[in-house]
Amino acid sequence: MNKLITAALTAALLLAGGTTATAQTGPVTITLSPEQVRNLCEKRVPKIEKRADRLLDRINGGAQVRGSAEWLRARAAKERDAGRETRAQLLAERADRRAGRVDDLARVQRWATGFRTEHCEQK
Repeated sequence: MNKLITAALTAALLLAGGTTATAQTGPVTITLSPEQVRNLCEKRVPKIEKRADRLLDRINGGAQVRGSAEWLRARAAKERDAGRETRAQLLAERADRRAGRVDDLARVQRWATGFRTEHCEQK
């Protein structure tokens, strides 16, 4: 019974992000096979680029674009005018969080472009 509990706790710690006693010295190099690179170039990178583009278009859209930061701010203003301050505050915070994701998505786009340039284009 104790072994089962110990094993379960160890697994839970590892899944929760616990560290083990191994030490790494320096960077780790990961080598991909040509098939894996082709799969990334033909399937994954285009999907990543398309998704990042869609999300950026949505976030940066105007007040008419459902889900954009401006749309959320407009909804917050409408809620505030109706006297629902708590809901308005939640919507304003959501708009700020959503607008804050633009840098992350731009970084993903730069990564995808760099990967495509370095690994996918014929040299």
